[in-house]
Amino acid sequence: MVDILNGSALALMVSVGHQVGLFEAMAGSPPATSAGLAEASGLDERYVREWLGGMVVGGIVEYDPDAGTYTLPPEHAPSLTAAGGPDNLAGMMQYVGLMGGVEQQVAESFRKGGGVPYSAYPRFQALQAEESARVYDLALVDTIVPLVPGLAERLRSGIDALDVGTGRGHAPVVLAAAFPESRFHGLDRSEEGIAFGRGEAERRGLQNVALAVGDSTGIGGQYDLITAFDVIHDLAEPGPTLAAIAAALRDDGTFLMGDIAASSRLEENIGHPFGPALYCFSVFYCMTTSLSTGGAGLGTVWGEQTARRMLAEAGFREVEVRSVEGDPVNVYYVARKG
Repeated sequence: MVDILNGSALALMVSVGHQVGLFEAMAGSPPATSAGLAEASGLDERYVREWLGGMVVGGIVEYDPDAGTYTLPPEHAPSLTAAGGPDNLAGMMQYVGLMGGVEQQVAESFRKGGGVPYSAYPRFQALQAEESARVYDLALVDTIVPLVPGLAERLRSGIDALDVGTGRGHAPVVLAAAFPESRFHGLDRSEEGIAFGRGEAERRGLQNVALAVGDSTGIGGQYDLITAFDVIHDLAEPGPTLAAIAAALRDDGTFLMGDIAASSRLEENIGHPFGPALYCFSVFYCMTTSLSTGGAGLGTVWGEQTARRMLAEAGFREVEVRSVEGDPVNVYYVARKG
């Protein structure tokens, strides 16, 4: 229990260090005093010094008491800085503070049922966009798209694609830049997110991106490729959404769904490297936001078994599950109507 308490405390400290740029400032740099690091980072020295103390006793940063200097070991940096790409877990620590902000509302839901609405998480979309962008920028074009045989060639030739629950639209933007002959659409209920994505597409001069505000159960148009990354298990109506996706997919089209790499059976999640985090995220966000609207509240009930069943119910006859090396959190479902 002491380890759990200390780990929780370090998670918050790592989150702050990530947000104010301390890990980036220390990575690859020579040993520095707290005053030197504070000056280089434009931060208050007293806070930097106390934060460094926590990092030292937590085994994250090394300290030379004779010189009064601090060092981030090079082998620690990939887990804490942007250079690590998807291996950077410092950004994930921000969710701990986010969930702590709704602790009392979640506790009240235990007593009365219902859930905590999406509006109670003002930073969630920004954090989700930051987390997913690391994956999209590094792996979407070169690693995830090739999970579907022949998809890269079709995208180069020119097809119609839709990203459901697109958030800030970064996935369509990345794909649009890589495959200029194809047309990429994004759908999300967040007006703020869609506006952000439109701005990014405009800044990058992309003419083949169209993002729209809308409900995932009311998809318009026909598409050769539909994607949904880390979104289906959160929805109030996952079943109707999958049915809408199947209806909007052309007969020879593909649905590429990225979601939690876990089992629908509790006993099979024992020993999962992110098991406690997944159940925590479910209670404090995934399940409760769905239940707040009277939705399915799948949470961790969603896993490979449930995903396969719901895909079959939606009309997908061919489903393959693929994994990406180095990503223990997600798996990718390649589904076709057959």
